[in-house]
Amino acid sequence: MAKKNDKKTIKVTQTGSPIRRDKAQRATLTGLGLGKMHKTSELVDTPEVRGMIQKVHHMVTVEAEG
Repeated sequence: MAKKNDKKTIKVTQTGSPIRRDKAQRATLTGLGLGKMHKTSELVDTPEVRGMIQKVHHMVTVEAEG
């Protein structure tokens, strides 16, 4: 029997521009796998990723996955 992947994931989509933002916020977007408008990245839901999302919450939207 195959193991089911039990890790929850979230989809993060960039909705705001990093123009006129500080370097730390730009680096956070890059760390999330984003960098261009409307790009979506699927990430494992961990406290570290949630903290990164909180740092740039005004430039991203989050969708919960199963």
